[in-house]
Amino acid sequence: MKPRILIIYTGGTIGMIEDPVTKTLRPFDFDHLIENVPKVKMLDYVIDNLQISPPIDSSDMNPVYWGELAEAIRDNYDSYDGFVVLHGTDTMAYTASALSFMLKGLSKPVIITGSQLPIGEVRTDGEENLITALQIAAARHPDGKPMVQEVAILFENYLWRGNRSTKRSADNFNAFRSANYPELAKIGLGIAFAPEALDRAPGKSLEFSSAMDPAVTCIDLYPGLTKESLEYQLSQPGLKGVVLRTYGAGNGPTAPWFTETIREACDRGLVVLNVSQCQSGSVMPRRYKAGEMLAGAGAVSGRDMTFEAAITKMMYLFGLGLSRDEVIERLETDLAGEVTI
Repeated sequence: MKPRILIIYTGGTIGMIEDPVTKTLRPFDFDHLIENVPKVKMLDYVIDNLQISPPIDSSDMNPVYWGELAEAIRDNYDSYDGFVVLHGTDTMAYTASALSFMLKGLSKPVIITGSQLPIGEVRTDGEENLITALQIAAARHPDGKPMVQEVAILFENYLWRGNRSTKRSADNFNAFRSANYPELAKIGLGIAFAPEALDRAPGKSLEFSSAMDPAVTCIDLYPGLTKESLEYQLSQPGLKGVVLRTYGAGNGPTAPWFTETIREACDRGLVVLNVSQCQSGSVMPRRYKAGEMLAGAGAVSGRDMTFEAAITKMMYLFGLGLSRDEVIERLETDLAGEVTI
């Protein structure tokens, strides 16, 4: 039987055109995109499409759109063998992370891709990315089941786990990287999957949730951060959680005012999740005194989670209506392959 693939078009550079007056790029519709990729018709697939209307620049992506995307996949889950989401690169890793939690237990591929150059340009990466994403969404394991059973980002030469990915370049065709987890596939003359890296746990069932609570924020540490600034950021009305981006292996200032401010925030009921500013490596709170003091103040170790996974995971858990203790427990648990335990 022909593979049935649903393309969900959100916008992004891949489908943009140049405004004739301002010369800036703006989102355009799906028909324009497909007209510029005639090779799609050479694939022996049944391909349908949905479109966010109007298409958006990915800088405008937010939890409401994530809910719409997750619901579209849920509502069409039994009708298609795989899904390809066309998305702008700037927030692609956030969307991939969010969908991995909202669609926990996937047994079908959700492949997110886009491009650095509009698909209508003579030299573009969009055509190759779209065709390769469709082929990966249609790929089958020898047992007949989908080769990929998770949310993944396909860009140029690599397929990455979505909630392990980060955009690393604004002008390189290999724009994404997963520093703490290997590639799911390498794309060259063919598509070489890495079976040991793919999530193929048996007996999974889809657990859907579209509620994301945006009552979270992030705080970057930097030399010169003051007590007043930190207190102000931690006292936002309605705030439930904070992703604290720390130095190195999860370290922060050892000055008493810093750890006391974090402790007071945790005592008030805030959840503080400690992730490293470094793309590679992990939070190791017992390695240095600076990290141990943060842990003692109540900060939860994010281990080797990306920032994108950390912030969306926190939104997802609060969206489930969990208590503070339940949120902390699940932050320390691997839910969708996002963290090494």
